[in-house]
Amino acid sequence: MTRPRAKTPRSTSTGSPSTPAHAKKLLAILEATYPDARVTLDFKNPFQLLIATILAAQCTDERVNRVTKDLFRRYPTPKAFAEADPTEMEEAIRPTGFYRNKAKSIIGCCRMLVEEYGGQVPRTMEELIRLPGVWRKTANIVLGNAFGLSEGIAVDTHVTRVANRLGLVKSEKQDEIEQQLCRVIPRETWTLITHLLIFHGRAICKAQRPDCPRCPVLHLCPWPHKTA
Repeated sequence: MTRPRAKTPRSTSTGSPSTPAHAKKLLAILEATYPDARVTLDFKNPFQLLIATILAAQCTDERVNRVTKDLFRRYPTPKAFAEADPTEMEEAIRPTGFYRNKAKSIIGCCRMLVEEYGGQVPRTMEELIRLPGVWRKTANIVLGNAFGLSEGIAVDTHVTRVANRLGLVKSEKQDEIEQQLCRVIPRETWTLITHLLIFHGRAICKAQRPDCPRCPVLHLCPWPHKTA
């Protein structure tokens, strides 16, 4: 069954609780704090980033990078992935977890790339989310980091947690979070904001034990459960 065409997610909430001015202050400090914020998946081209991002679902980037180092040597092209034996593919990506579903998605994705796109990764949200295993988050990561295109904001668990704590959004739903962030974050920094929030979530604003005393944006943070 073909997925419906992509549309910009529509939030059912009344809007972002933040303002562009508040977001601008946060963005400036986070940029200065994390000047090297970037996608931490290793890739050499858009296709490798696409596969790595599919594998990164519920898996650390570090583990994915260890797996793809050998995986991309074994399967260097979309055609090679499309023709891969499913059992062998499952074994090759087993360390990333959910390997059966991921293998099925990756092989199906690559078959569609070969059959419908000449082995090239498409450059639009509508085309990308037609690919098996690809949703808005994956598509936003590929578009922003491989092609420099700002179609939306990739939202993962770090972005969800940190954006809510910092008062940039007020929702636990990925589509609403993306919509609310897009309202207050300048379009030219849509890709960057994902990396900044992820880096901050890993370094300071951790899920279980946030290190609030070391937080560079503590004075702008409205979260009521800040640690002393």
